[in-house]
Parts: sequence; structure tokens; C-alpha cells
Amino acid sequence: MADKSLDGSSSGEDIRYDHKWGFTDTYFKLNPDKTVTVTGSRYALSGTVMHEFLPFVEEMLDIKLDYDNLKPIVQEKPVPPARLNDDFYQAVQTQLSPEKVSVDDRQRLIHSHGQTTADEVYKVLYGALDRVVDMVLFPESQQDVELIVELAGQHDVCLVPYGGGTSVSCALQLPQNETRSIVSVDMRRMNKILWIDHENFRAGVQAGISGKDLEERLERVGYTSGHEPDSLELSTLGGWIATNASGMKKNKYGNIEDIVESVTMVTSNGIIEQGPAMPRQSLGIDPKHVAFGSEGNLGIITSAVIKIHKLPEAKKYGSLVFPTFQKGTEFLYELSQTGTLPASIRLLDNIQFRFGSALKGEPTRMEAIVGDIQKFFLLKVKGFDPNELCAATIVMEGTQEEVNYQSKLINRLAKRYGGIAGGSTNGQRGYMLTYAIAYIRDFLTDFHIIGETYETTVPWNKVQAVIDAVAAQVEQKHKEYGLPGRPYISPRITQLYHTGVCIYFTHGFSTMGVENPDEVFSKIEHTLRETIMAAGGSISHHHGVGKIRKDFMKHAISPAATQLIKEIKQANDPQNIFGIRNNVFAESTEPELAAE
Repeated sequence: MADKSLDGSSSGEDIRYDHKWGFTDTYFKLNPDKTVTVTGSRYALSGTVMHEFLPFVEEMLDIKLDYDNLKPIVQEKPVPPARLNDDFYQAVQTQLSPEKVSVDDRQRLIHSHGQTTADEVYKVLYGALDRVVDMVLFPESQQDVELIVELAGQHDVCLVPYGGGTSVSCALQLPQNETRSIVSVDMRRMNKILWIDHENFRAGVQAGISGKDLEERLERVGYTSGHEPDSLELSTLGGWIATNASGMKKNKYGNIEDIVESVTMVTSNGIIEQGPAMPRQSLGIDPKHVAFGSEGNLGIITSAVIKIHKLPEAKKYGSLVFPTFQKGTEFLYELSQTGTLPASIRLLDNIQFRFGSALKGEPTRMEAIVGDIQKFFLLKVKGFDPNELCAATIVMEGTQEEVNYQSKLINRLAKRYGGIAGGSTNGQRGYMLTYAIAYIRDFLTDFHIIGETYETTVPWNKVQAVIDAVAAQVEQKHKEYGLPGRPYISPRITQLYHTGVCIYFTHGFSTMGVENPDEVFSKIEHTLRETIMAAGGSISHHHGVGKIRKDFMKHAISPAATQLIKEIKQANDPQNIFGIRNNVFAESTEPELAAE
């Protein structure tokens, strides 16, 4: 039976920005004295007055910020007239209640892009999108979704599933050659926990629920899903499945494919689902797997059965400082072979370590004294190079006994590689900084700075080769395009596997005086993905393919595998109702798809 406490909104009213990342109560505010303050009270950084933030940016990019020449956002954003399919419009108006149908220009624009920096956010803020959806629908039930898909088939319109709008792979970028009416189906009103099986630790959940709401509602009755991506506050369960997502605590709880036991997806050919959820089944080819990584190409995910866990008895943050990134990586390698991993452990390079320090406020007198002692110990006693040292942030969850064992094991192994404990406060602060990264991206764009993150999986023996290759390519491209100052490029290791790791790269540069900087950035990003894969990395770890990585699919899967995927699509959606054209469908035209 569903618990009443599982329904309704999360605490407080979360008003999102229309086009930028995050909530409107939070932004990085430039003060008259050139310090920066984070507004609101939502995050650990909120209220912090940062004196070193902008000087650090100037140092890293080798530029001087022009405070009198901020990049102006287009206030009156161009929205072309809706290309309505009149018969479909009349049908949904008749058969859905009025509040579920919108042709409002603001809603259409909001639903026409994700959060890919250069190809989407940059365009909508400072220019114009190439294509805008023609209508937005807001289903509130399984029956609503089934009706929408049925009507779309009858009237030949293109449906685009919309979850949290957090895609950074251009998966929400609309095909320019689509001549039909494009309808965005916003799933966020389907946000309920339908039921909880307390005895068997699983829950039935609607796909439009955000990670933030899911965790808050589960916590009220003593549970967690354990899935905690960087986009937790905004992304949805359906989006996690559609992109094959991973979370920061995957070591303990698994990736999304480990968390989800069954999926319900509405397609133009009917409903794909299984019987009762089971711990594991040998069904032959399991139909639920077509939903994982489907990226909107096959149907609309409406609900799933997920594993849930009792809230951990104990939770402990930690941090370590290593003399070099290489030593930190060697430590992670040995830790991964022990079979005992903390819920999360991430290794930050020297640049991100220093960036984290630049985001701190003015220390109290006691904090300054302690900081001086720590610096003296690291730099003078241990002989660490301030431009080489790096840090790891750690989260341990479980029983008190488990946490104590993990803590002792981690500290003992770290000492073999010169690691020194940095304390729980630094660990917690470093872990929570993840939620500020996209806000920082949007703030720095005002200063003509463009940036993005790239992720990949890499075998253990190629970690350093991939990092070195990317760093070299970034420098080379920066010079080739004659860009100002120097580039910012910084890796971090975020997830561990038995056979390798996930590496996150943060890359940015000043665009002052650069013509068409978004196009330049996209070209460089494309080259960097080539570099990553040539050096031994994967096409993606969890962001997915979308359209931004479509050119690399021929290196990721065989021609026969590509054909199999296309034949599944053709058999299940011959009209191409789900015509967002991601992944192997990105370059297809409608006649070509029909011919296949």
C-alpha cells in the first residue's frame, strides 16, 4: 500500500531557472569589492563570501576579467510560431484537461533544449535555437501517456519525452529537418511513489519523479535508493534509465541498471513491460533492457520498480591528500582490488584541489592557525609540492562496524602511497561542491568564459595515457584557434570499477574577442572525444550519446549491432513517432529510416 507521506511536493518551493542550471534562489553574486557570494541557503557554499575565486580564475586562464564588459543575455528570446498539427491539437484539447496542454511560447522554449553548454545553453541565452517544440503536454497518469502516444500515431506528430531537462549530450536538441509538429511530453507531473514493499525492499515509482523528491520521500519512511548523480536535484528516474545513468555512490548501490528491477515504457506499438519484478530472471532477451540508454528513440518510460535500502546506520566523510595524482591513482587501484570500497571516493587533481580552496570564505583566526599548521606539515615536513599535490574525497555508509572497517583500511592503504588524512570536514565540503559546478559554469559565462565537462571510462593501465593525451590536445587546439590566455583543463576520477575508472574532465577558456565561440568550443570538444577514444577511453560513462557523440558510434559498436538497433526501432516505431533522432538515428532522415 502507498504511504500518504510518499505523495506531494518536497519541502519548500523549488523554482527553476528557465534556461540556466538550478534554482532561482541560488546564484553566484558579484560584489562591488570583486568578491563573490553564493545566495540562498540551499548549499554548503550558500552565504560564503569568496575572496579568492575570481583571482584564481584569472590565474588559471592567464587573463584579466573585464568587469565592465559582461556578456549580455538576450532578454526577448526569439520563438518561431508553432507548427501545429490542427487535428492532433484538437484531439488533445478534447481528450486531455486544459492544464495538460500548452502552446505558450515560454514553455515551448524551455522544453526545446537541455544543458549542453555550447550547443544549447549558449544558443538560448545569447542567440537563438535552431528549432523549438510546437506544443508541450503534461501527462499525469499512465492512461494520459497511452492516449498521447495513440493520438500521435493517428495524426503523425513527433513526440519527445522530457524529464529533468539536464541532458549534456544534445539529446533534447530538436532535429532541424523534422517537418512534422514536434510535441514535448513533460513527465514531471508523474512524480509519485506508487507503493513500497517493505519486506522485499523495492518500490514502484513513476518516471517523472526527480532524484531530490525521490530521496526526500523515501527518507521520510526510512529508505534511500542510493542513486546520487550530480544532477540529483533536477534529473528524473525516467531520464536516468533513458541515459543509463550512474551516481556518485554507485560503489555501494550500483548504477541505474543495478537499481532498477523492471521498467514500463509506452511505445507506438504497445506497452513494453515484464511480469512481477524479481531479484533476477533468465528470460532470454530481457525486454526491459531496450529502455536503458534508449534516449527517447523508442518510447516514453512511465514507471519502474527500483530497489530501496534502509537508511544507513552510520555515515562518515573523509579526505586524503596525496603528493601526486599518480600516487593517488595507484592508491585507488590497490583499493579497488580489496573488494571493499566506500560508497563514494573521488580523486581530484591539483587544479581542482586549489579551485576548492579558492571557493572558501575568509577563515576565522583559529581556522587560519590550523590551516597554517597543516600547510607547514604538508609542504615543509612531508615535502609535498603545492603545485602537484592532490586530494581524494570519501563517503562511507553502512553499519558502524562497516564504516569503521572501511576507514581503517583506507587510511592504512593510503599511507603506502604517501597519503595523509585531511579530515571529515574537507571531505564533506569537497563532496558537496559537486552541486555547485553547473552554477559556476553559468556565472563564468557572464565573463566571456565557456566551459564543459567530459566523462569517459578507461582501463586502469590507460588512465594516465588518456589524461596526458587530452591535456596535450587541449593546449594544441587552444593555440590553433588563437584563443586568449591559456585553457583550463582538469581531470578527476569519480567512479571505480574492477577493471578501470571513470574520468571527468573539466575544460574551459576565455572567449573574449572570439568570433562564434560556441562553434569553436564544439569543434574542440569533438576533437577531444576523438583523442579520448584513440588513447583508450570509452564514448561515454553515463552522459550518453545523444547527438553530440553520434559520429563515434561506428567506433563503439559493430555495423551489425547498429543494424539490429535500427531494426528494433523500425519494427516497434515504423512511423518514427519518437523522432528525436539520438545515437545511431542522429543522421537519419525519415525516408531513409522508413527504407531500413
